Amino acid sequence: MAALAILYILVSIVATSEAIRRDDFPSGFVFGTASSAYQFEGAAGEGNRGKSIWDTFTRRPGRILDFSNADVAVDQYHRYQSDVDLMKGMGMDAYRFSISWSRIFPNGTGEPNQEGISYYNRLIDTLLQKGIQPYVTLFHWDLPQALEDRYNGWLSQEIIKDFKHYAYTCFKAFGDRVKHWITFNEPHGFSIQGYDTGLQAPGRCSILIHMLCRRGKSSIEPYIVAHNILLSHAAAFHTYKLNFKEKQKGVIGIALDSRWYEPISGAKEDLDAANRAMEFELGWFLNPLIFGDYPLSMKNLVRSRLPRFTSDDSTSLAGSLDFLGINHYTTLYARNDRTRIRKLALNDALADALVITTSSRNGERIGERAASGWLHIVPWGIRKLMNYIKENYENPLVIITENGMDDPNFTTLDKALKDDKRIRYHADYLSNLQAAIWEDGCNVHGYFVWSLLDNWEWNSGFTVRFGLYYVDYKSNLTRIPKASVQWFKHVLEKNDTLAQKGITFKDQIG
Repeated sequence: MAALAILYILVSIVATSEAIRRDDFPSGFVFGTASSAYQFEGAAGEGNRGKSIWDTFTRRPGRILDFSNADVAVDQYHRYQSDVDLMKGMGMDAYRFSISWSRIFPNGTGEPNQEGISYYNRLIDTLLQKGIQPYVTLFHWDLPQALEDRYNGWLSQEIIKDFKHYAYTCFKAFGDRVKHWITFNEPHGFSIQGYDTGLQAPGRCSILIHMLCRRGKSSIEPYIVAHNILLSHAAAFHTYKLNFKEKQKGVIGIALDSRWYEPISGAKEDLDAANRAMEFELGWFLNPLIFGDYPLSMKNLVRSRLPRFTSDDSTSLAGSLDFLGINHYTTLYARNDRTRIRKLALNDALADALVITTSSRNGERIGERAASGWLHIVPWGIRKLMNYIKENYENPLVIITENGMDDPNFTTLDKALKDDKRIRYHADYLSNLQAAIWEDGCNVHGYFVWSLLDNWEWNSGFTVRFGLYYVDYKSNLTRIPKASVQWFKHVLEKNDTLAQKGITFKDQIG
């Protein structure tokens, strides 16, 4: 039986990888896996780490589906060396991870914690020793609780100064080896889920039907938070450019979350609605970073609740990207909200776009479901999204900083390891990405899989599995390769002659 299972996996790998190979992508195209500190590291009480807003949030009743927390997570804090070996064994070029702000500054600011700096030095050095480039995210949602307590975190402009100090400290400590920096992960998701729906930390909202929210203003606070994030990004970007770039020669980007929104019909009102959906999600952050101001649709619909940039702010923001990270998983249909009942009922930021989204049209789903209810498998969406960015934002250099799908946790080990669905997912999304590059001229230079390992997935806890490696939560967090590991090994096999020619990714973004 074991031999038959292995044969089955090998046949599946060959059948689904024939159309996708590393050599089919541009010279210097980067393949990697992605993670975040809170979801992977664990060791919550070690190394003089301070508490984050997620440590606090997970202790509130009803917030996490399986009542778990990430105090241990998948214990990468202690197992980073063997995890790096797993990446190396697959042939990955890079690892995107985040730094825990509260490991560097347990109180949010002040003097840096040397134990935290030492940990990340060890991780970075191990990656480089194995030939894997570190792509470092500065903020992946885990704000030090001390700053939340001191001045309500991202709701205060004081955060700009503290983030700038944190970024400067990281550039100084790690920038001699880290050449790819990402300031923020999914600021749209963080602003909405943390301050509109209240579903994620710090859990603020004012929606009447949400019984767990005790404070907040869903129609105002997401816009304040997003504004302060954008100004913090610009501050970090220019701090690096002024103090470090000439010597360290690194690059800075941001990782924006974006679905693709497909008009549910060809009617003008639905075409306009889909465009508004894109502007209220992607454009909310990308317009200021490219053009220095918010999209016109946001200014017209949000009006006085949308903060304004000064002329100096706009100048600082416009062009403050060396590359654009895109976290993309799924696609939805969009239609115009004619009645505006949702806006009247909820009075929140999500309703401001006057768009209703759905995963089905005429009774037919837009794509197969993954384990998470929000994740529909729609490979053509990534190609349309890349073309949208190309056509509307001057074709910036793009890296897919997250892409992946999840399976349910509640299945047999045998079924979990035969993850054909995940293989098809990556094969089909990569195929569409390849077409966007070669056929459409989109400027895409990298692809990071979410994720290397099954891990703690925010509100879902340990109920879903995104990993290429299965983590046995009941047996010492043992890492077991799924079929997708062998598939990626096959895809990423290097053609040595090809590797010898062309220019590197670093050369391309100069």
